[in-house]
Amino acid sequence: MTGSTSWQHANVSRRTALQAGAIGLLGLGGNHLAALRAEAAESGVSNSGNAQRCIYIFLSGGLAQQDSFDMKPNAPDDVRGDFKPISTATPGLQICEHLPELAKRSNDWALCRSLTHPSNDHSAGHHIMLTGRTMLPPGFNSSVPQPKDWPAIAAIANVATPRRNNLPPAAVLPERLVHYSGRVIPGQFAGQLGESNNPWFIEASPYHKTSYGAFPQYEFDHQERGNADSRVFEAPDLKLPHGFAMTRLNGRLRLLNELAAQRSQLDHFASTENFDRFRQGAISLLTDPKVNQALDVTRADEKTQEAYGKNSFGWSLLMARRLLDAGVNMVQVNLGNDESWDTHGNAFPHLKDKLLPPTDRAVAALLDDLRESGQLDNTLIVMAGEFGRTPKISLLPEHYKLPGRDHWGAVQTVFFAGGGVRGGNVVGASDKIGGFPTDSPQKPENLAATIYHALGIPPTSAWYDALDKPTRIYHGDPIEELL
Repeated sequence: MTGSTSWQHANVSRRTALQAGAIGLLGLGGNHLAALRAEAAESGVSNSGNAQRCIYIFLSGGLAQQDSFDMKPNAPDDVRGDFKPISTATPGLQICEHLPELAKRSNDWALCRSLTHPSNDHSAGHHIMLTGRTMLPPGFNSSVPQPKDWPAIAAIANVATPRRNNLPPAAVLPERLVHYSGRVIPGQFAGQLGESNNPWFIEASPYHKTSYGAFPQYEFDHQERGNADSRVFEAPDLKLPHGFAMTRLNGRLRLLNELAAQRSQLDHFASTENFDRFRQGAISLLTDPKVNQALDVTRADEKTQEAYGKNSFGWSLLMARRLLDAGVNMVQVNLGNDESWDTHGNAFPHLKDKLLPPTDRAVAALLDDLRESGQLDNTLIVMAGEFGRTPKISLLPEHYKLPGRDHWGAVQTVFFAGGGVRGGNVVGASDKIGGFPTDSPQKPENLAATIYHALGIPPTSAWYDALDKPTRIYHGDPIEELL
């Protein structure tokens, strides 16, 4: 259904659009709100949009609930794992000992310990949790994104929330999720909405086949193969063509010539082509210092970088926070490249030393930053993966030296903060080994609806295809117990 939705786009060649930053850099689509027919007046819901924001932190690979936010200290040895629980600031609420900063701030966040879906497959799980749709689309292909995929939550936010300051309403950073084989993971794009409505993908983290985590400080390999990781976290310069990173420019003269040529082309096309006002806005962004400042996190002041962590996790969350201030309504932050949290083996040392510490630090800093600026109440933070992990610990000796846990869609814990969420609150529960929900089971549809509600999208909203067929945005109810 690519290109079949009812909003129209200016007739500009792909090459020109890439040079102008209209599609390749910003993912902008003109007049997209015309495809929404939200009966807000009848529903009594106001779409305030301008004041409501969301950061969706995605943990690709799947965080083990028993080793983080739903510990089972009284379970058998082969379930409870190596970690001990610690008390939080909320009486009776305990989490993993390797999340001490978040434990101190439990009054700012809540947990849903009962989110469930039926898939144990990485690609299907990504599609389910990134789109908020449990049932896979007809003809779903786990190996490649397709035009018939459901739209990602970020893509829905991109078309259903108002544009501010010429920025696309939704962004994804610091990279697309790409499997180590090179295949792109489905579920993170606009799918049926058409690729021109993809969220803005900010490619700041270079692809690496076997290196995971918060580089450069916390880089690791699941199988400890000793491969060198020389990646540099580098936000794109909006003045350069799509995919044209600074590290690819050989010499200052080539850079200056490239910028001069591109600026000349932009001036020409802005005056001669039928750009709509959104693409005109995209061109104006190329020289907007506020946007480049939001992206240039590796040169933030030392105190800020130390608070978030001078690594890809910290820089990513700092960038997300700055983009919200610049005018983006929703930012999906992939905390680690594809399957960084896929702890089949060597799970406990990698969680203890590589994954939990930078996450704890960066998310705590984000909470502090938003609270101190008075913006936590109007910014929803959600943190989840594509699934949880098996209750029982297992060892795959042909691949790993030490044990871990396998895929488990039946239950995971989802972290919520801000956006009116009642701190210290726990929704739902899992059984004694963290295997299945025992109270208030929630679905991915409820998670998506919670995000849409926080963004001010009315529950009657729908988008219409070329045949005037409506597709509802909400497929479940928000998780009311969080509030």
